[in-house]
Amino acid sequence: MSDTAESSGPKPDQVHNRIAMLRVERRISRREFADALGVHYQTVGYLERGEYSPSLHLALRIAQYFEVPVEFVFSLDPFPTIGPSPTT
Repeated sequence: MSDTAESSGPKPDQVHNRIAMLRVERRISRREFADALGVHYQTVGYLERGEYSPSLHLALRIAQYFEVPVEFVFSLDPFPTIGPSPTT
């Protein structure tokens, strides 16, 4: 079996994050955020979508930027959904 096997669920080594929520909450564009971190704006998109896991150094810089603990931004488990539950 290859490392690129099809998968419909979250990857076991995926790092979940709240970057998009924090960025939108503070009304910061992807480009502004990327410039502040010294990364390409597309990297921010990859991070937000969980397509890329940051290095420890980048994760710490992101937490420092938002002035929150790193575990507030990143988790190995999915974060609970915020907001009203959909009605059935």
